[in-house]
Amino acid sequence: MMEFKIGETLQSAPALERFRAVPFTSVFTRLPMLRTIFRSIRNVLEPERLTEIAAAERDKDSHGLPEQDPGIEKSIESSIEWLKLAQDKSLSSDNGVARDYSLTSGWNSSYPETTGYIIPTLIVYGRQSGDRDCIDRAKRMLDWLVSIQFEDGGFQGSVIGAEPLIPVTFNTGQILLGLACGTEEFGDEYREPMRRAADWLVETQDADGCWRSHRSPFTEQTDKAYETHVSWGLFEAARLEPESRYAEAAIANIEWALRLQNPNGWFRDCCLSEPEHPLTHTIGYVLRGVVEAYRFTRKDVYLDASIRTADALLKAQRPAGDLAGRLDKNWNGTVDWTCLTGNAQIAACWLMLFKDTGDKRYLEAAKAANAFVRRTIDINGPDETRGAVKGSFPVSGDYCAYEYPNWAAKFFVDSLLLEKSILTER
Repeated sequence: MMEFKIGETLQSAPALERFRAVPFTSVFTRLPMLRTIFRSIRNVLEPERLTEIAAAERDKDSHGLPEQDPGIEKSIESSIEWLKLAQDKSLSSDNGVARDYSLTSGWNSSYPETTGYIIPTLIVYGRQSGDRDCIDRAKRMLDWLVSIQFEDGGFQGSVIGAEPLIPVTFNTGQILLGLACGTEEFGDEYREPMRRAADWLVETQDADGCWRSHRSPFTEQTDKAYETHVSWGLFEAARLEPESRYAEAAIANIEWALRLQNPNGWFRDCCLSEPEHPLTHTIGYVLRGVVEAYRFTRKDVYLDASIRTADALLKAQRPAGDLAGRLDKNWNGTVDWTCLTGNAQIAACWLMLFKDTGDKRYLEAAKAANAFVRRTIDINGPDETRGAVKGSFPVSGDYCAYEYPNWAAKFFVDSLLLEKSILTER
């Protein structure tokens, strides 16, 4: 157990023992007023808790962004191989994908939510590249997810082993993306689990289009604009079940979320824990949901809403190609680190809008954002981090500090595959 030193060691204090037992993430989500204090404490404690490799990575990042860009093709291949390794190395050994690899604690257990939306990434890459192993792995992930689906159709929050074990709206919506893709790829074997998940989302939706009854116990208990990403899952299910109520429920949620959009494109209530300056990760979620609403309906109201947010993000992009990890209601960065997941997600949205509008600003911004993330990855390092994408750059940033989360690699691959297809067409 780490020591708590501010001037002197307080290892005998009973209060300290209770403090040590509370995860930092729990404190952050339940006591927002103490965030700054706890970050300061973490910075004091950090040198003691870091492993040698974590300290080395922190020191490397302190020198700035590397010059070398491994390129699109090598980056895709490396990140796909890392996702395969994350499936093999999951502590729960269940065919799910480990939530992350941590430089301080190693591999984590499987994360059902993100395993769900990693499935389409592997299937798309497998189809395009002829990598049959990706397709086989995606099927094993599907079989595992079906085995842990609740009777009501929902899926749990957080990683395997986390408590409480209850169905959660957001996680179910992300797994729905995998079930819909699995139904399209493998047939009716996954149609019924897909229907059960989608039906549960429809049945638990509030009259105004929001989902409130099955919020994640691992985030603040507030409305979440970024659950438009759940709507995307319903759109995919609706493509396979056009007579269902899935599209209607998805549109109801999009309409609800657009009432939270400011005239300048910024969304209120759009973060895991700090809605006054949301993560680019959750901004990427909400934007993707609105973009998908336009793709499904072809209604200009959703394209216009997407453009408001996308254009504001163009102005917030920094010269190196990245975005500050958190952005306030005026689109000003409030932190000096970048959330690499958010960069990749927003780059993908820009690329989709380029395809829809022909506006070259989106293409150039996306290329710069993807190049930034590529320069942060190591394609020649040890197995555990080769091709992996950090939560933050530098690695000590507040989002998934010293971790390589699986969803960062997933969104990175998605964005690079889309960029590659556009450049090939051009």
